[in-house]
Amino acid sequence: MTKSDEKLIDKNGLRIDGRKPDELRSIKIKVGVLSNADGSAYIEQGKNKILAAIYGPHETHPKHLALPDRSRLKCRYHMAPFSVDERKSPAPSRREIEISKVIRHALEPSIFLEYYPRTSIDLYIEVLQAHGGTRCASITVASLALADGGIPMRDLTVACAAGKVDGHIVLDLTDNEDKKGQADVPLAIMPNLNAITLLQMDGQLTISEFEETVEFALKGCKQLYEKQREALKAKYVTVEGEEE
Repeated sequence: MTKSDEKLIDKNGLRIDGRKPDELRSIKIKVGVLSNADGSAYIEQGKNKILAAIYGPHETHPKHLALPDRSRLKCRYHMAPFSVDERKSPAPSRREIEISKVIRHALEPSIFLEYYPRTSIDLYIEVLQAHGGTRCASITVASLALADGGIPMRDLTVACAAGKVDGHIVLDLTDNEDKKGQADVPLAIMPNLNAITLLQMDGQLTISEFEETVEFALKGCKQLYEKQREALKAKYVTVEGEEE
C-alpha cells in the first residue's frame, strides 16, 4: 500500500491518532503568557502550537484610517518559518493574508468596538507549529487574548472544524485528514448568544452530510468553550493567590 492509499480510519472506526470520529485532539490553553502585551494567550491543540497577543486600544496611525464610530481591529496571522515540515518564507503569503481577514471577521461581532471610536486594536497570531486546523485554533486563542486584555466583549468566540474523511464525518481534522479528506467545514460561534460568526466549506458534501458535519463542529466548539472558560478562571485564581 502506498502512502497515498493509506487509510485514515481503520476497520474499528478509529483514526490514525486513535481518536473516535467525534473526539477533539488534546487541548492545552494558557492565558496571560506575555508580560509585554496588553493581552495574550497560548494554545496547543494536538500538534498545533499557537500564540496570540493584543495591543490596544490605542490611537490609530495614520490618523486618516481611524473610524469615527468604532475601533478598528487589525489582525495579523503568521506562520513561523519553522512551523511546517518544509521551511516557509517569513514573508506573508496570500493564504496568511486571507486567513488574517477571516479571523478578523469571525472576531469582530463579539467585540464592543463602538466603545473605542478612532482607535485601533492590534491582534498578532503566531503559529509556532502547524498540524491542521490552525485557522480555528487561532480564533479560539485570539478571543482569549482579547478577553485577557480587558476588551469589552459580548461573548468569547470559539472555533472548530469538522469534515469528511474516508467517507466518515469526523471532528477536528489533523493535517493529513485535511489534505486527504473529502471535505472540511470550519465553524466559529459565540455560544452564549447562539450566533455563528464563521462558516466555510471546502470540498463536497450532501445536504445530510453537511448538517451532520455542522453538528459535529458545534459539539466541538461547545467543548472548547468550556476549555476557554477554565483557562480564564485559572489565570484569575493564580492572580488572587499571588495577592494574598
